[in-house]
Amino acid sequence: MAPFKALELEYPIIDSNFQTFCASHGILSVEDFLIHDLYELAAFAKQQPTSEKLEQGITQILSIIDEQHQPWVNGMELLDDTLHRKHVVPTGCEGVDLLLGGGLHEGQLTELVGPSSSGKTQVCLLAASYLASKHMGTVVYLDTGNSFSTQRIAEFVGRFSNHMFSQAGHRNFQKVMNNILCHSVFDIFTMFNVLHQLEFNMKSQLQKGGQVRLLIVDSISSLITPILGNIGSQGRALMTSAGYLLKKLAHEHNIVVLVTNHTVGGERGIPKPALGQIWKTVAHVRLLLSADHGNDTRSISVLKHPSMASGKVARFRV
Repeated sequence: MAPFKALELEYPIIDSNFQTFCASHGILSVEDFLIHDLYELAAFAKQQPTSEKLEQGITQILSIIDEQHQPWVNGMELLDDTLHRKHVVPTGCEGVDLLLGGGLHEGQLTELVGPSSSGKTQVCLLAASYLASKHMGTVVYLDTGNSFSTQRIAEFVGRFSNHMFSQAGHRNFQKVMNNILCHSVFDIFTMFNVLHQLEFNMKSQLQKGGQVRLLIVDSISSLITPILGNIGSQGRALMTSAGYLLKKLAHEHNIVVLVTNHTVGGERGIPKPALGQIWKTVAHVRLLLSADHGNDTRSISVLKHPSMASGKVARFRV
């Protein structure tokens, strides 16, 4: 779901007059519309000189929201979709790929959870490097904390190539970097804008560098935590909308979505994933990362998986 400005071309009724009216009530996007009192909004619309057009605009937005709901599907349709459309994309990390039966699954949202310095960003950079270096498609990387490192990408690409420091190796690295589109995103509203533009580009086949195969958000919690603290129930609604949009992109465009989340203190001091119970239901796959003190070994365990028992553990080095 998108900012109203992005919908104007396809839906002329959502014109500048309608956008100005909504903006005067703090409504700038479909997400804002979802958490507003629609009866109150309709009452204000009736008081305006262009009340009929405004009411038509409100009806149009409701129709757009209704179209987003997925139709019912039966078990055979889901099985056919899994067998013929959903492939596995390797991360380039042997331990992670063995644990997950080959890698990350298309059509699913996978969440990496872990404390600071547990290796979440390193796994993201490794997965981006591997996919791009194997020319398997385009990676879209949303960097929320200035943690994207071209130097680290170069190190990872060097592992996959025997001629990293030759002229051919330099050309290969350039190709890899052309297959990774990095966006700096520091608030959730910017993320919505980037994701809506990405969705439009994928529908219109306008993206540069080929088909998008992997979307990374590192980290989703740094975007959501501030809005949960400031605007209460509206923040939770925006969090739900963010999860819905990421899963929608994964399913409809058959891509891998990988997000990172930090941990917070739980019962008896045991760390638990941040963002609470509502976000807990969003990810298809939840993986917990932890670091061994004194070396570069990491442990990864399954917290949640649609086809795998929780508790499975693997160890690896990044």
